[in-house]
Amino acid sequence: MPKLVSVALALGLLAGTAAAQADETVRFWYHFDNADNPMTELVAKFEAENPGIKIEAENIPWNSYYDNLYTSIVAGNAPDAAMVKMFAQPRLVEMGALEPIGDRIDAWEGKADLQDNLLNLAQASDGNSYYLPVQYVVLYLYYRQDMFEELGLEAPKTCDDFRDAAIKLTRDTDGDGQTDVYGFGFRGGKGGHDHWGSLVLSRSGVDFSKDSLGSEAGVAGSQWVVDLFQKDKVFPPSAPNDGFKEVTGAFKAGKTAMTIHHIGSSNGMVEALGDAVSAAPVPECGGGHWTAFGDESTAIFSSAQNKDAAWKWISFLSSEGNNKEFNMATGQLPVTKSDSENWTLHEKRFVDATVGSLPFANLLPNTPETSDFVNTVWPVNMQRALTGEITAEQMNAEINKLYNP
Repeated sequence: MPKLVSVALALGLLAGTAAAQADETVRFWYHFDNADNPMTELVAKFEAENPGIKIEAENIPWNSYYDNLYTSIVAGNAPDAAMVKMFAQPRLVEMGALEPIGDRIDAWEGKADLQDNLLNLAQASDGNSYYLPVQYVVLYLYYRQDMFEELGLEAPKTCDDFRDAAIKLTRDTDGDGQTDVYGFGFRGGKGGHDHWGSLVLSRSGVDFSKDSLGSEAGVAGSQWVVDLFQKDKVFPPSAPNDGFKEVTGAFKAGKTAMTIHHIGSSNGMVEALGDAVSAAPVPECGGGHWTAFGDESTAIFSSAQNKDAAWKWISFLSSEGNNKEFNMATGQLPVTKSDSENWTLHEKRFVDATVGSLPFANLLPNTPETSDFVNTVWPVNMQRALTGEITAEQMNAEINKLYNP
């Protein structure tokens, strides 16, 4: 073969390789409801730092996000990577749709900067890591700093402290003979399982395994919650039916002195109450701590053609600086320690309460039963127990029956 022809062929092959690299594309699905969407800027930054990789980021509406995702997987047209929540992980693993990324995480220089316990919380039941955390929230205790100072109280560290404070804070402040401030705003309606969980699932040996909630400790936990309402009367009378709006509204209006939620409520609390509101981890009850973890991660799909490129992209989103920009739009917290230290979207006391709660944050069981627990079984039976229609033992038996038929 003539030398010039050989050179031309070699150059052609090199050009073809460069073109292939330039065409390396990662299809990424995510869901942002807010108008302030930083994805365009993040994609541009990534592509500038990683020439040869193109990111096609598609914002999928939340109300159809998982329907579209599952359908795309079955149809063989899944994205290369996507935002995912823990509740979807069992089904995605069962479908064989996820790429294990544990080895990539272990070799990644950004691993040490991730907040403690996040990787443990995101780990699958089969022991593999398929998710890389990208944002999160953790529930903690909101309390009225001004009311606590007025009565010489400190933020409760144990359930005994909590009950004592709640009783003292339940008062008739205007002298009309009627209670107008209650110690704790309990969410007895849908979504309140997180309040119950912090006061019951913290107890030693209490979980959703067979007969655990029917144990002495399990029944005592739910009974303790019921007694706070029926005997101590530290919850508002509306507590059996109260939802998120009622609970947060009462707290902002000064009708309750404590409640439980996450950092997503903090700016509204500060707007209403200023420095009068503060935060602390939920109290230790019965030998331990338990609080709810709200997750969002990214994953690579097993069908991805460019897994190395997909990893570069999702790890970019969970790296210092980039993760901050991502979460300034979502209103949740960055997963990096470095970004958390310089976080300005929420006031420091709420960030500290969140980070301080991470070591004992938990998820409800990742099973199909949890949907029924959250939507019907817990709220219906909690309301019945609070109003005296059933006992705490009967309430726990209904939950046990759901998870352990």
